[in-house]
Amino acid sequence: MRIKFEQLPRHLQKQTAPLYTLLGNEPLLILEAADLIRTHAHQQGYTERELFTVDHHFDWSDLLNAGNHLSLFGDRKIMDIRIPSGKPGKEGGKAIEAYCGALPPDTLTLITLPRIDKQGQATKWFKALESASVLIPVYAVERDQLPGWIGQRLGQQQQKADTDTLQFLADKVEGNLLAAHQEIKKLALLYPGGHLTFDQVKDVVLNVARYDVYQLSEAMISADTPRYARILTGLRGEGTAPLLILATLAEQIRQLIFIRKGLDQGQSAAQLLQAARVWGDRQRIVMAAAKRISFQSLTQGLSCAAKIDRVIKGAAQGDAWDELLQLGLRFTIHEYWHSRQMTDS
Repeated sequence: MRIKFEQLPRHLQKQTAPLYTLLGNEPLLILEAADLIRTHAHQQGYTERELFTVDHHFDWSDLLNAGNHLSLFGDRKIMDIRIPSGKPGKEGGKAIEAYCGALPPDTLTLITLPRIDKQGQATKWFKALESASVLIPVYAVERDQLPGWIGQRLGQQQQKADTDTLQFLADKVEGNLLAAHQEIKKLALLYPGGHLTFDQVKDVVLNVARYDVYQLSEAMISADTPRYARILTGLRGEGTAPLLILATLAEQIRQLIFIRKGLDQGQSAAQLLQAARVWGDRQRIVMAAAKRISFQSLTQGLSCAAKIDRVIKGAAQGDAWDELLQLGLRFTIHEYWHSRQMTDS
């Protein structure tokens, strides 16, 4: 059964299928659809999750064995299978056919594929997926549809803008939905609900210094105290909203908590980085921080971030900028001396 991306929330309200297949090359929408399915599954009692990323070295017997292996505690589980190439090969094709022919009990399976051409859709393995699963093609938002898409997303956070402003924002992100998503979220952090003026949107989109927020996050997890203090001072001088800074730092801490917890459980570093959506050169920095900073320090840092949120919103006493500095120092100075002590001992 095929359904549209827009129909997925309504479908999940009515039923839970044993197999879902996501199909497309739009990363943001694929991620949102996958998150929606996983969240729904968790609410329905699918508390365990196994992640499989298929590459040239993937052993398909691992997938079939995992599907046939019931949880020791009888918990429902999610089988999250990702095939980035969209080409499982001869062995993989047969494994997918066999899997679709005998779906494991108490299991929700989510298969993620890129866009498949007509030749690929004519294969036996794809037809088996199409027959056994709820298949959700996720199409890219066309350039002329982007202003409307941005307007819809703004509406979800109780904001709106006129046609010219939406067109301006669409032009600046050049069809990149991830970039558009980031700008929309920044507008939610910086401005209350209601009508956004052209100047408000322009100031956010054209403020190239906004990327220093991510450099601040990098300085924090790299234990670079002077750089962290310098960037934070610069952001304050440029009038960057403390809430935007806090949101970026808190998200970084949550990402490290996820990776550190996975490492402590013996999970693969490569799979954890992929699941946490860490790419390129940042993988080395993030993994080094996840290994260096203790799980306890990370959770304490997240508690500090919650306190800063209350300070910014006036629900607690304190100076937001001083608190942001202390949050960064917690992971720079404190972790630096901790690592020195461990080395000396």
